[in-house]
Amino acid sequence: MIDLLLDVGTWILLIFGGVLLLITGFGLLRLPDLYSRIHAGGMADTLATFLIFTGLALQSGFTLVTVKLVLVIVFVFFTSPTSSYALAHASFVAGLKPDLKSYRDRDEEDE
Repeated sequence: MIDLLLDVGTWILLIFGGVLLLITGFGLLRLPDLYSRIHAGGMADTLATFLIFTGLALQSGFTLVTVKLVLVIVFVFFTSPTSSYALAHASFVAGLKPDLKSYRDRDEEDE
């Protein structure tokens, strides 16, 4: 019975993580400027990694593999936001400004 619950929990986490990665991919294609894309990619990628690796850790039980998966999760939690910030900061310093006009146009169309 507990094996069935672990399998169901694993599949739920893997499916939600995969769906979140698909939504992130569509967001990266559809969002208007670099800064929006960085935010969508950085935030959703970190959560999807957590969901997928947690599902894999549930499936592997308490072994050395689980310890390695937890270490990868911790590594991603530190490096993904840091790399997103570094990319956004470098883009801003290089002179790429946020595309605020596209947001104003959408707000005016809604009214």
